[in-house]
Amino acid sequence: MSEHIEQVQNEALAAVQSAGTMEELNQVRIAYLGKKGSIQALMAEMKNLPKEEKPAFGQKVNACKQAVTEALEKRQEALKEAALGTQLEKEKIDITLAGDRLETGTIHPLIMIQQEIEDLFIGMGYKIAEGPEVEQDYYNFELANIPKDHPARDMQDTFYIDPNTLLRTHTTAMQMRELEKAHGQLPIKLICPGKVYRRDDDDATHSHQFMQCEGLVVGEHITLADLKGTLEFMANRMFGEGRQIRFRPSYFPFTEPSVEVDVSCPFCNGKGCSVCKGSGWIEILGAGMVHPHVLEMNGFDPKKCSGFAFGVGLERVAMLKYGIDDIRSFYTNDLRFLKTFDRFD
Repeated sequence: MSEHIEQVQNEALAAVQSAGTMEELNQVRIAYLGKKGSIQALMAEMKNLPKEEKPAFGQKVNACKQAVTEALEKRQEALKEAALGTQLEKEKIDITLAGDRLETGTIHPLIMIQQEIEDLFIGMGYKIAEGPEVEQDYYNFELANIPKDHPARDMQDTFYIDPNTLLRTHTTAMQMRELEKAHGQLPIKLICPGKVYRRDDDDATHSHQFMQCEGLVVGEHITLADLKGTLEFMANRMFGEGRQIRFRPSYFPFTEPSVEVDVSCPFCNGKGCSVCKGSGWIEILGAGMVHPHVLEMNGFDPKKCSGFAFGVGLERVAMLKYGIDDIRSFYTNDLRFLKTFDRFD
């Protein structure tokens, strides 16, 4: 019987070594270790042996089974490694070949300016307000102290959708929504960046679509000095340290008094150059103290509170900061222009 066990073991081991695939190896496993396999058949012969021979016979069959099992496991690992090596060889990449250069995008210069302004004012405790670009006449004009018969409406050159719906002409509409939403609660500190639309002939300095960022502060004892300090801080951060600003009287329906704000030319440091046309100053935005009637219409008592507002064109800031001479460059999708601002190239 010992010779028969040894014969089965040798046949099994030879079959394991000759298996060239995982499928063939599995067939060998079934043939020798399965329920109807050769080794299981040896165990069935034990019942025919004398009682005293059974223990020794069982030990030899178990040793045979153990040897075949270990050989199957080793062969399985070898076949896996061989299969992996074949797969890696097929998928091998020649790293010496020239690769494809992936074109990456960049942040649009207007968005860069918007984010810079947002970061600046968030640092001063302002919040960012948002609102619809398709706006109601009530918020765009009425609450901003521009009634239907007001001559300032002619200045806006509005895109009307119907008599009461329009494409907003300024982000002041967002300020009016925020004032209404506050229900007279103080203080209010916010900026409103976004697109605005006006009927205009597009040229190097004008566009029917542009971006504004307006700011609004309402609280107790807010003065024109607070406005000037805020705008001077913004000018120094946006155009470089050492900038000075000056106010010139102006008119806006929703502020009183109203001012145009100039910044000392960052290109010549106020000495006079072609950019500032020899004046040493560049106009950057409009501002003023919030009109008392605007506060009243939005539920605030102008005797107990006051505020200031300002509005800056983002294209204007970007053109000055980056030396861009044509506003249409922002909207023509010229990749050569946009790649100028690729900070990761």
